[in-house]
Amino acid sequence: MDYINVIGLVAAAMGGISLFPQLLKILKTKSTKDISLGMISIFSGSIFLWLVYGILLNNSPIIIANFFGFIQALIILLYKIKYK
Repeated sequence: MDYINVIGLVAAAMGGISLFPQLLKILKTKSTKDISLGMISIFSGSIFLWLVYGILLNNSPIIIANFFGFIQALIILLYKIKYK
């Protein structure tokens, strides 16, 4: 494995878990009042398109980061709608 793939995989891991602390806070407090519905909607759409892009390119780091990021963003979005 070359250094470019290592950089990509490390970035994917960091990106893939970046929303996890926020998701844990939402699950614990049952509150999404400080999260903008517009922001999380656009962010979810963006991550979904990056996931599709990674799949079309067959690029593992992009797929990994955006798969986990999309799942987390989608859960946050659903909780934002539920707790509104």
